[in-house]
Amino acid sequence: MSIKRILIVLGILVFTSAQLSASKILIPMDNTQSNHLKSYGIAYWVLGNKIPIEWLLNYRGGSFLIDNYPDISKECSIRGVSYQVIADVQANQIYSEIADPEVNMERVKLEVAPKIAVYTPEGKLPWDDAVTLVLTYAEIPYDKIYDEQIINKELAKYDWLHLHHEDFTGQYGKFYRSFKNAAWYIEEVRTQEAMAKKLGFSKVSQMKEGVALEIRNFVLGGGFLFTMCSGTDSFDIALAAEGVDIVESVFDGDPSDPQSQSKLQFDNAFAFQDYRLDKDPNIYEFADIDGTEDHNKMGELNDFFTLFDFSAKWDIVPTILTQNHTQVIKGFMGQTTSFRDRFIKSNVTIMGETKSLKCSKYIHGELGQGQWTYYGGHDPEDYRHLVGDPPTDLALFPNSPGYRLILNNILFPAAKREKQKT
Repeated sequence: MSIKRILIVLGILVFTSAQLSASKILIPMDNTQSNHLKSYGIAYWVLGNKIPIEWLLNYRGGSFLIDNYPDISKECSIRGVSYQVIADVQANQIYSEIADPEVNMERVKLEVAPKIAVYTPEGKLPWDDAVTLVLTYAEIPYDKIYDEQIINKELAKYDWLHLHHEDFTGQYGKFYRSFKNAAWYIEEVRTQEAMAKKLGFSKVSQMKEGVALEIRNFVLGGGFLFTMCSGTDSFDIALAAEGVDIVESVFDGDPSDPQSQSKLQFDNAFAFQDYRLDKDPNIYEFADIDGTEDHNKMGELNDFFTLFDFSAKWDIVPTILTQNHTQVIKGFMGQTTSFRDRFIKSNVTIMGETKSLKCSKYIHGELGQGQWTYYGGHDPEDYRHLVGDPPTDLALFPNSPGYRLILNNILFPAAKREKQKT
């Protein structure tokens, strides 16, 4: 072999080695990204393969930076996720930019893929759940659990829990007026009553209260809770109403406590206080927390909410949870669409709001060693998702900013825990 050819071969080997050992994969999360939702699935898949990730907060929409392994770029291509291979010198330039104290950016290391549970019944009638839809689309694995598993203390197996569109007060979603004669509603009542009896509870409302208390203990012990739509206020109300009958006889066979409003213990709940219960079985509301009526007056074309801009270097948690490629997101309805500000506790962090309505869409808080997030509305890409409507095809919305907020919460437990600056 000639000396010239040997030098060419050596040059190729050196170049290839440098590409593998001295380069990074950048997954941009700004408007250049072809599929934001599947990008989170790539991040989860990488963590599942014991490879750490850096989440570059506020850099190009909250991009991901990973050591360059051929299998990762191959997986990005298979899933349709945009990526760039950059040299270490380029990565160091990004690090320098982020480190500038005048720039609102930060680096967060993600280390372990969180174990995910979704609180959901088999069949999920009467409609689909946005979180299970986006987890499936992003190819992020999860386990289904429901009342029996939670009462039997199985939550300890998980890092992250999502609550299905659910009613933790035991009023079957307040669907009585519209659907009491529907086959699915009758079957739901039968199934729930049978499970309550099996688990040793005399009423469904008592079983749901027991489930809510187990979830609160999960958060106290360090778990991460994410819930949407009626899983937010009904859960909070169930905690405040511990030991108090707030359910009318059409649901459980006996009247509610006439003094139930004055017996609510707001300190026991996560997010809300000073609201008034709505116990009328024919009213599709649990309390006056929900801002659905206000959004109805505004109309779909004018319904937007805005994410707050937090300090990435000082307020790490809300910065992680609000990563997006836009700060203004179109609104969407649900049984619980948003939360009226006057009922939100002062220690709760508001992360997204419809300021003109004095309603918050996206809120967060801490409890014990754990953290929780409430997100109002049912489906970020279906403004008014009705009972019986088909599930949203997320292949049509791969860059949905509303769905991105859900996925921020899924990766959040993977962040390396350090002493917070605030």
